[in-house]
Amino acid sequence: MIEQPVAIVTGGATGIGAACCYALAEKGFYIGLHYRRSVDRAQKVLADIGKGDLFCADLTDPDAVETMVGQIKERLGRVDCLVNNAGHSINADINSMRLEQFDLQRAILRGTWYLTKRVLRLFMLRQGKGRIINISSVVGHTGNAGQIPYTMEKAALDAFSKSLARELAGRDILVNSVAPGFIDTDMTRDLPEEIKAQILSQVPLGRMGRAEEVAEVVAFLATSGSYINGTVIHVNGGLYGG
Repeated sequence: MIEQPVAIVTGGATGIGAACCYALAEKGFYIGLHYRRSVDRAQKVLADIGKGDLFCADLTDPDAVETMVGQIKERLGRVDCLVNNAGHSINADINSMRLEQFDLQRAILRGTWYLTKRVLRLFMLRQGKGRIINISSVVGHTGNAGQIPYTMEKAALDAFSKSLARELAGRDILVNSVAPGFIDTDMTRDLPEEIKAQILSQVPLGRMGRAEEVAEVVAFLATSGSYINGTVIHVNGGLYGG
């Protein structure tokens, strides 16, 4: 079993997930980096960190989740922090979005729920402590045209954090959400400049956030914040106050 605390980060190869891997490694965590397709970028993050393990799985497939959890148990033997960051957005308005697209978006949330369930049962409940951090989004609170299933998923993640914190009452397992705003990642980099300008005009700080600024909050919740539970921390430069 790994002697140092272990953090599992889903979608850890890119963007906010990768930034979380770096930040948590700096705090002394051994990183279990989950990815689905970005193997080259996952390997680079792990090489930069210096030590850790890679876990490849499609979180929409329960069997793949079960296999990954088994690998975590075999290789690492513990999970002290779970960062549920993996996700993607399927963009279309309600009239043009197909039912199978909606189902795929929702399957990611189901995978997050199932992974958390298995990590709780096999590790955190037995260890008697842990931290679960769900990466949601400002759009789960404000809504966003053309992203209805995505915004529903992110709002559900915040409800998940609040409900799970209550289910785990009396245990030293804290569950919180971090809701980023307009962050400079692959997802936002390709937006048309006029859309970027429109969004930035609503941000009091007048700039996009950095993935590292979200990861700072995640690292804080993973190591400190001992009286923060069942809540949503917004990281959006003032775009939305919560």
